[in-house]
Amino acid sequence: MTTEKLNIGLFTDSYLPQVSGVATSIETLSDELTKMGHSVFIFTTADPKADVTKDAENVIRLSSIPLISLAERRIVMKGVVAAYRVAQAYDLDIIHTQTEFGLGILGKLVARQLKIPVIHTLHTKYEDYVHYIAKGKILRPGMVKYVIKSYLHGVDGIIVPSQIVLDIVNNYGVDLEKRVIATGIELDKFQRPEITPSDTADIRADLGITSDEIMLLSLSRIAEEKNIQAIIKSLVKVRTQIPVKLVIVGRGPYLDDLKKLVKKLDLADIVTFTGLVENNLTAYYYKAADYFISASTSETQGLTYIEALASGTPVLATNNAYLQTLVTAPTFGYLFDNDDEIADVILKAAKSTDNYDKAAYDTKLYEISAEYFAKQVYEFYLDKIISNTQELETIGESVPRRTARIVRQAPAKTVKTVVRTPKKLALIAKKTVKHAKILRKYGKIK
Repeated sequence: MTTEKLNIGLFTDSYLPQVSGVATSIETLSDELTKMGHSVFIFTTADPKADVTKDAENVIRLSSIPLISLAERRIVMKGVVAAYRVAQAYDLDIIHTQTEFGLGILGKLVARQLKIPVIHTLHTKYEDYVHYIAKGKILRPGMVKYVIKSYLHGVDGIIVPSQIVLDIVNNYGVDLEKRVIATGIELDKFQRPEITPSDTADIRADLGITSDEIMLLSLSRIAEEKNIQAIIKSLVKVRTQIPVKLVIVGRGPYLDDLKKLVKKLDLADIVTFTGLVENNLTAYYYKAADYFISASTSETQGLTYIEALASGTPVLATNNAYLQTLVTAPTFGYLFDNDDEIADVILKAAKSTDNYDKAAYDTKLYEISAEYFAKQVYEFYLDKIISNTQELETIGESVPRRTARIVRQAPAKTVKTVVRTPKKLALIAKKTVKHAKILRKYGKIK
């Protein structure tokens, strides 16, 4: 007996090689659902930095252009026919949109044509980012509510990553089923038992950090709303009481401003800018650090927080509803309510005794795991497929045989093992050839 498998379409304007929490979340969800035996297809934008010859076979890239005033983000411009035909060829059971722009809208259109449910994850608190679009002259914070409500029209359900976003959506007046499902991470990428104390000592030495100095790590896109400037300013007080170094990993539009601030405050000897660090090396930096620190007030969840915890590094961060569920004991770090408290919290953490609680830590690891994340999303998928099928039957629409089988088996979540008959194999081969022809005709993407 095996669980009935789904064919899932993830539609997103943001995906690798773009560096963002959204891209990472989608990659994680796709990988975990695939491990569970589901077939996942990622419909995303073309990107000049992407090597399509190295893309996984389930990635379908469509022509795109840079987003206004945010060139590293892209928005799809064409490929509607290609997306629809691929989705149709692979008998998608559900579509999960991840962004509210070109591909998000396209995902809704395809779902409508295929008569399958569509759910959406609202990742971003856009009120904090509208200034990037034509310097805030086109879209103002007060308009975001209406843009999001308009997009969500026709969506069957919403996933929000935290209580923060749930409160925002409720305040918008959105009347749809919502579930709070925080993005998880692949723990193995950050636990990394092969990284030895000698390895982390080497990292610290390369950064000019001695064993008696407290290493604070900031790892994020370097933008004004990340509020790294507040952490830098707090060091003026902190350095007078404890030996401390701040390591800032990342790049972004606010980098030059931060470097000028460091110079102005005469902190160049205790602040280091590394630039981008390869993904497979970030665990070394997390483990080398004494604390991961963030003063951002724009995060709806923040994957770096849980990456740090998975690496065994406690978090110092701005208090919010999401972090209150994450930093629940000194084992996991400390929170500050405003910028004025940053220095005092750093000093408190540095002077605290060992509060490690292994049982609490192990429980927390499962809560932030990619496995738990994907399991919750999968259960939401099943609920929406069942609801959609019941609605189709109510209005007299025919239900595809495959969908009917999923619904019939869903309560037990198991079905009889399918025998791969020659006829079945021929059908799979036919679909594979059809997919290849579609991509040749419409472009894997240039």
